[in-house]
Amino acid sequence: MTALSGGVFVDWENLTHQTKLVVDLVSFPIFSAAAGWLTNWTGVLMLFWPLRFRGVRIPGLALLYPYFPRRVQVLPTFSGDGSRLGFQGFIPARAEKMASICVDMAIMRIGSPKDFIHELDLQGIADYISEVARDQVPELVNGIMYRENPDLWRAVPRAARQLLYQRVARELPELCRRGFEQLGDNVDQLIDIKLFVIRYLRENPRILKDLTTTIAAPELKFMVRIGLLGAPFGLVLALYMNVHKHIPVVSWIPGWAVVLAAAAAIGVMVNVIAIKMVFVPGDPQPRYKYLWKQALLAKRQPQAAGDLAHILAYEVLTLPNLAGELLAGPNGDKTYQIIETLISDEIQRQLGPTTGVVRVAFGRRQFDNLKVGAAGAAVGLAPTLVADEAFAMEQAKKIDEFATRKLQQLTPGEFMEMFYASVEQDAWLLYLHGALLGLVVGGVHMVLFGW
Repeated sequence: MTALSGGVFVDWENLTHQTKLVVDLVSFPIFSAAAGWLTNWTGVLMLFWPLRFRGVRIPGLALLYPYFPRRVQVLPTFSGDGSRLGFQGFIPARAEKMASICVDMAIMRIGSPKDFIHELDLQGIADYISEVARDQVPELVNGIMYRENPDLWRAVPRAARQLLYQRVARELPELCRRGFEQLGDNVDQLIDIKLFVIRYLRENPRILKDLTTTIAAPELKFMVRIGLLGAPFGLVLALYMNVHKHIPVVSWIPGWAVVLAAAAAIGVMVNVIAIKMVFVPGDPQPRYKYLWKQALLAKRQPQAAGDLAHILAYEVLTLPNLAGELLAGPNGDKTYQIIETLISDEIQRQLGPTTGVVRVAFGRRQFDNLKVGAAGAAVGLAPTLVADEAFAMEQAKKIDEFATRKLQQLTPGEFMEMFYASVEQDAWLLYLHGALLGLVVGGVHMVLFGW
């Protein structure tokens, strides 16, 4: 024990000509500060990286995995099928849950899908599409006709064709406006915003990482720096170890056990302090409850709200994403039905005097088929909605301003609830990581300095 009390490799008391108390008063704070900083630094890294699971296949693990407790199965150390052991960042590994919280706590507080859609310039979008599609009208009409009955369309007189082209082109802006108004009014039934965001963020975990690293960048740096708070805890530990052997009953506990337990506790405490100072409380509190009065992130609500709204507007609730969800999402068939009904009703008025000519040329059955085919053709124009990047960015700016305004109107408590809810349930993983890393650093200290 005497050898170990001086360290395995170096007798620090003889080397420095100082007492063990002095050696401990210097070494414990240094190691505790290093442990706290390293714990929080790696803890921040583990929140986001790696984005995708990385690990190795373990023979037989897939057979045992189903029998593990659910709390163990959801650890980011296992692949989804339980066949590999490795690691994935906490937030990417919890993409579905994080996305669900993002919807419930943020997006739904901003507004419904209808609110977002109507913030867009629907008339401007309709006019934009009609203008882009104007030169495509002959090709569009020919495509419909040749697809439905090419032989009969070839028999239609050229004058009748030209008349049909002109009427469709003239009525196209009004048709587009009516179509977008109807889609906007029914968008709550056409888009399940929660399922859409969950699916999109699960497929794009990078956005979840950017969401946190952008919004809370100063706070994440603070979380790393606050790890140095381990130093005063180390000083207290050094003073205690000097009197530990003189305390009745407690002195029965081996010194090495005290050092390891204290090192683990320090690793947990610096994590707890960092998370609490960043996320709670949202609303200002008296200092006898919280020394820091208010969460650091809550103090930056206006800026953080703008950052969150920007990411939502330019990376999640974008015009291409909303258009894609309307047409190709789970309720895309309902969108097609609305468009098809609109086209079927409108085509009669568009054809006007040419209706009789086309009906005679096609026959009633082929004419009815023509109306159905028009819906697919109209949907085919949708890519023009997002082909112009500048136009899409202009619409994203409207969503950005709308979401920023709504988020800044939330109380600090409501605003912070969004972020704390995303880390609160999994905070124990960070605390466990802090305890394990504290044990490692405590073990290294005992090897070098004894106990």
